Amino acid sequence: MPTRFPRRALLAAGPALALAAPRRPRAQTPPLRLGVLTDMSGPYAGNTGAGSVLGARLAAEDFMRANPGIRVDVVGADAQNRVDIGLQIARNWFDREGVDAVLDVPTSAIALGLVDLVKDKNKVGLITAAAASDLTGGKCGANHVHWVYDTWAMSHAVATAMVAEGGDSWSFLTADYAFGHAIERDTGGFVTAAGGRVLGAVRHPFPGTTDFSSFLVQAQSSGAKVLGLANAGADAVNSIKQAAEFGLTRRMRIAAMLFQINDLHALGLQAGQGLFLAEAFYWDLNDATRAFAARFAREMRGAHPGMIHAGGYAAAMHYLKAAASLGVAEARANGAAVVARMKAMPAEDALFGPGQLRADGRKTHAMHLFQVKSPAESKGPWDYLRLVRSLPPDQAFRPMAGAGCALVRA
Repeated sequence: MPTRFPRRALLAAGPALALAAPRRPRAQTPPLRLGVLTDMSGPYAGNTGAGSVLGARLAAEDFMRANPGIRVDVVGADAQNRVDIGLQIARNWFDREGVDAVLDVPTSAIALGLVDLVKDKNKVGLITAAAASDLTGGKCGANHVHWVYDTWAMSHAVATAMVAEGGDSWSFLTADYAFGHAIERDTGGFVTAAGGRVLGAVRHPFPGTTDFSSFLVQAQSSGAKVLGLANAGADAVNSIKQAAEFGLTRRMRIAAMLFQINDLHALGLQAGQGLFLAEAFYWDLNDATRAFAARFAREMRGAHPGMIHAGGYAAAMHYLKAAASLGVAEARANGAAVVARMKAMPAEDALFGPGQLRADGRKTHAMHLFQVKSPAESKGPWDYLRLVRSLPPDQAFRPMAGAGCALVRA
């Protein structure tokens, strides 16, 4: 199961958390309002959930400390990984609750619907949790940006390394919805480009699958050397656990396309050791990431942030700076103008390092390939990953040319 952050962290946010700077004069303009549309109880709760609400809250606190004349409110809601529920929450936020920007958005299916909604309402989508690379391809738009990672970046980092290490035949276990299809497609493309072969794919229902035995048996029957997991969160954790129980790991190597530190915490090093995975952020990379992790952990009973939590902080902070630069009244009235200002501003930050926010809405930065440590190598809780290599921003993400984004000039 995914890491469960303490419920008090969500309750501290409340259904509508107002983060006003203490004992400062009341701002004369309405507050900027951020809505964290997340997964509080489903398979992605450990990687998003209360930690994503906290990431946005920390950004709001830091921003208000530097800008005492502007108030920022943060609200959070559980989309339950359902498109109808997620979009209804977002629509209600925009129409009745004055929310200016929605961030997190754990599933690609909800995110692909949200980008149409923010365009229609002229609001802002700060997508930090959904993975589909189509969000900056054919579904790019002037009202949303895509932060942290995507299926192209994760697949590129892991698949090319695995094929180079001899894993040249693949079978996929795929979550049967937009994210799973996208990551299977992107990973398969990198496998074949590197000289490997894709021998098959088995799709499991999402959400709701807990028994992966029949799907794993089908994948193993392909004879492939590598089982590519085109799923995430608790589904990936359960897939790896059950693969080990059935002895599949003695015959196949497992490549986890989207497997984050909170998933690994739930799985444990004994079962996870040796796995290769890609991350845009790791808490122990440098002094800045360690400082953020320590601050985060103090409010999360020691749990450390994953890349989506860090991305929520970074994306929210960049949005707030752009809104302040534009002027709060104009920012609240014109989401497309805020996104344009975000793209025009420098996008380097302490948690992700050098990068840019491109014309297609893709935020670039380095991507890092890690290998999971063995229990003997780990020096303590959350010391889980060993850095193998880093890809610079210009190599880590899909080039804009030919990706199908109408915002990109030929």
